[in-house]
Amino acid sequence: INAEYGDEYGIEPAAAAAPVMVAGGGAEGGDGAGEEKSSFDVILKAPGGAKLAVVKLVKELTGLGLKEAKEMVDGAPSAVKEGVAKDEAEALKKQLEEAGAEVELK
Repeated sequence: INAEYGDEYGIEPAAAAAPVMVAGGGAEGGDGAGEEKSSFDVILKAPGGAKLAVVKLVKELTGLGLKEAKEMVDGAPSAVKEGVAKDEAEALKKQLEEAGAEVELK
């Protein structure tokens, strides 16, 4: 079967191994890029005990309506804000944690 596909499509076994090596190299480069990350996602992992306070804060921070903010909190884990600067992400995380939520930055 390998010979048939190799002849028909011009594929060689060594060529199939090359993308694996490239992907491995890309992952190593990804580690270095993680140190230079400039945008973050603020992820609400769980609303905690003060769910109402978290819903109100999510509404205020995102500009969503009350229903949409409640759905976001109920659907946790969910992204509250995506692609924000590190300082803004940390400030949002601090506010949400003070309201009782579990938050993660990605």
